[in-house]
Amino acid sequence: MDRNPSQSRFDGILLSLMILLMIFGVIMIYSASTTKIGDLVERENYYIKQMIWVLCSLLALVVFLQIPTAFIEALILPAYLINLLLLLLVLFLPAIKGAHRWISLGFAGFQPSELAKILTVLLLAKQLNVTHLTTFQILKRALGVMIAPLVLILIEPDLGTAMTLLICVFAVLSFSDLPFWVIVLIISPLISITASFNQYIFIFWILVLTLYLLRKRLGILLAGLGILINSSLYFLVPFVWSSLKTYQQNRIITFINPLHDPFGAGYQIIQAKIAIGSGGWFGKGFLMGSQKNLQFLPEHHTDFIFSVIGEELGFFGCMFFLIIYFLFLLRLISVIIRMKRKFMFYASVGIAANLMIMMFVNVGMNLGIVPATGIPLPFIAYGGTNLLFNTLAVGLVMKFSARMSLFE
Repeated sequence: MDRNPSQSRFDGILLSLMILLMIFGVIMIYSASTTKIGDLVERENYYIKQMIWVLCSLLALVVFLQIPTAFIEALILPAYLINLLLLLLVLFLPAIKGAHRWISLGFAGFQPSELAKILTVLLLAKQLNVTHLTTFQILKRALGVMIAPLVLILIEPDLGTAMTLLICVFAVLSFSDLPFWVIVLIISPLISITASFNQYIFIFWILVLTLYLLRKRLGILLAGLGILINSSLYFLVPFVWSSLKTYQQNRIITFINPLHDPFGAGYQIIQAKIAIGSGGWFGKGFLMGSQKNLQFLPEHHTDFIFSVIGEELGFFGCMFFLIIYFLFLLRLISVIIRMKRKFMFYASVGIAANLMIMMFVNVGMNLGIVPATGIPLPFIAYGGTNLLFNTLAVGLVMKFSARMSLFE
């Protein structure tokens, strides 16, 4: 942190809530690492590795907070460019589970796409930290920063991380100086794609969009272009669907109906829902989850650790976790809204959006309300580099908050 007597303004509550989530995560990874069948107990060392990563992440946070903010800002562009090279490099490395996402560091696996989200948000915040930008300039800068990492992540392929990156960028743009009608035009294709599966809903949506754009007096050319693009999506969706890989189609179909492929793409979602549902109000007891112990629940220490929480701790255990996470996000938001400098505010909004969407998607795929995407549960799921990046991202918000207190 920048050395100043105002260091006392450091947000200890936010840090405490983050550490509480980490501790809860280690406890649940301990359970996920343990197989207990009768008197037979077998235990893997995932929880020990996670404890080491928690300590390393907190130590890195302490060091990170001593680095001047100006120095960190100066490193954003070089780090972004290096990360682009890593995203390119990973495409030439051996595939893992059909995707080129990981770089092995020996002691851990590094996923450049995870860091790409944070660095893209930081560079975008820096690009928008200019007064009197026009709408076109804002969009041009956002596209210029986002397009390269987005394309490389899609090539891996990693649709879940690519969608998260898009949402983070959209969150920053939503709080920028863009007019609201531009925000509507940006999200309108997504609504059009969703509505295209029913012709009556699609027609109603296009009529609503047309009336809105005409009321904004944007001119016939601009309004007509927006309507034309959205209308054409009705005919493009079948073509895009046929171009998707088989496993991607199966994920979407299985999301709508997991029983479509109960022993394939739908297996994980079905087993996760069974685990959570069988936990009832109070759960089966710590270490006693049968779905986990009998290995019916896949990836139960990573992507589906929320199902372990639901099975062993029940509804109240899930609510305890969600309340702690809600308090953490609430505190994070309360810190962000006090920021006055554009760069700090935009960067923090993007970081908060990343944590929110990761939590929502991971819990949602465990409950079967969103497709399984492989997005981990922040601070809870096993994974060292993901924990490190998220910790430092929150640490950056803490630095911004402490620095802003210098001017209060």
